[in-house]
Amino acid sequence: MRYRGPDPVGQASRPRVVTLRRAALPLVVLVGLGLAGCETANSVGTVGLGVAEVTPRSKDTSVNLASLSDVVSRNPHDPEAFNTRGAAYARQGDFDKAVGDFTKAVQIDPNNAAAYTNRALAYRQTGRNDLALADFNHALQANPNHAAAYLGRGNLLRVQGNLDGAMSDLDQAIKLNSEGQQGAQAFHARGLIHQKRGEQAAAVTDFDNAIDRDPFAAAPYQARAQSLTAQGKYEQAVEDYNAALNVDAKNADAWAGLGVDYEKLGNRAKAQESYARAKTINPDNRTANDGLSRMGRA
Repeated sequence: MRYRGPDPVGQASRPRVVTLRRAALPLVVLVGLGLAGCETANSVGTVGLGVAEVTPRSKDTSVNLASLSDVVSRNPHDPEAFNTRGAAYARQGDFDKAVGDFTKAVQIDPNNAAAYTNRALAYRQTGRNDLALADFNHALQANPNHAAAYLGRGNLLRVQGNLDGAMSDLDQAIKLNSEGQQGAQAFHARGLIHQKRGEQAAAVTDFDNAIDRDPFAAAPYQARAQSLTAQGKYEQAVEDYNAALNVDAKNADAWAGLGVDYEKLGNRAKAQESYARAKTINPDNRTANDGLSRMGRA
C-alpha cells in the first residue's frame, strides 16, 4: 500500500510517496486510538487516544438523538436502545448523559459487556479512572472474550504506568480481534509500551501493523517516526513525520520531531523551517525552541 500526499516542508505542490512497510511478523491483530470506541450492538466507533469517540456536532446530531430517544421511549426495557443513545451522547461530548444511558443499560442487563465498556470509556473522558477500571473489570467478568474491554483497560493501565498489566491486556485484545480500527489501536498502544521500554524494533513492528490496518491515522506514523529516530534511521523517520503531518498539519510535536531528523541529516534549512512551524503552533514547544536556539534563531 502506498500513501501519496504533499511534503509539508517545502513546496506544497511537490508530490511525495510514503511506502507503508509491511510488518515482518504475521498479521495477528482501534482505538482507541485501546482506542476502543463506544460500542453499539453492531459496531465499534472510531476513536483516538483510547477514550470514547468525540466528533464535532453536526446538523444531524439533534435529529439523530431525537430519533434515538423515540426508540428508547418505545423500548424502555431494551438495553441496546440505551446503549446506542449513550454512544450518540458520547460522540456529542455529553458524557454525563452518556453515563446515564449506559447505567440504565447495565441495570436492565447486568451482563452487558458493551455497555460496561462504554461507560468506562465515558468515565475516562471525565477523569474518573477508578470507576472506569471497575467497569472494564465488570465487562470482562460478563464476557471474558470482550476484546474492546481488554483494549480499553490496557490503555488505562498504560497511562497509569502499569506497563506489565497493560501489555497483558493488549496482547489479549490483539489475540481476540487483530483487524480493523480496533486492531490498529491495540497494535499502536502495544507499540507505545515497547517504545517506552526502549524496545524500538518491536515498537516499529507494532506500529507497522497499526498503519496497515488504519493508514489514515496520524498517531502511529508519529510514534513510528520516534522509534526510527531512536534507531538512527532519520530518512525513514522524516517520511513518517511527513505522513503524520499530511493527516494533521497542526501537530506541533510532529513538526518539532521532523526538525530533529532534518537536523540530524544536516539539512539546516528544513530543520529551521520545521522548528519554526512547531513554534508557531505551540510557542512553548521545548524541542522546537531548543532546536531554534542551537541554530541561533530562538
